[in-house]
Amino acid sequence: MTGRPVRFLTSVVLVLAGCGYTAKPGLPSHLKTVYVKPFVNKIDVTQLTTGNERFPIYRHRMEVDLTNAVVDRFQFTGLLRPASPDRANARLEGELTEFRRDALRYNASQQVEEWRLSIVVNLQFYDQTTEPDTLLWEEESFTGDTTYFALGASAESEAAALDRALTDVARRIGEHTVEDW
Repeated sequence: MTGRPVRFLTSVVLVLAGCGYTAKPGLPSHLKTVYVKPFVNKIDVTQLTTGNERFPIYRHRMEVDLTNAVVDRFQFTGLLRPASPDRANARLEGELTEFRRDALRYNASQQVEEWRLSIVVNLQFYDQTTEPDTLLWEEESFTGDTTYFALGASAESEAAALDRALTDVARRIGEHTVEDW
């Protein structure tokens, strides 16, 4: 009978100790609002070829779509409310630096069946409540991606896949901003 309570207490202690995971945001408590500065497009469109197509693939105003996706993500999570530059406690700045389309799978005719789209950005996150603004974190080559089938029963448009890639990078940016890993 002595072993059973000891095992129970040990189990409770281990469960309470956990592995260090917390659902609490890693943001400083005074940061409640964020200004998402419009992303700057630094992509050199003359370099956007994969060798599998004659013309580069690129969506015009992708940086605008990315800015909107990040704002939407902050609105969705509610941990940082989007605000105007003069009312925000924090500021997120970013540059769209690369857009890649990589072939993943070929069929017997050597046509690409599956592609991976990757969107790469550089990011800076500032606390605007200090004078001067304090850089809280910076990330280079931060990537979001998705895959899609171009052929076969599961085929979809590249535009739909690009929307998913933008959503993925926005989700990752939102998580990186509010979580303390």
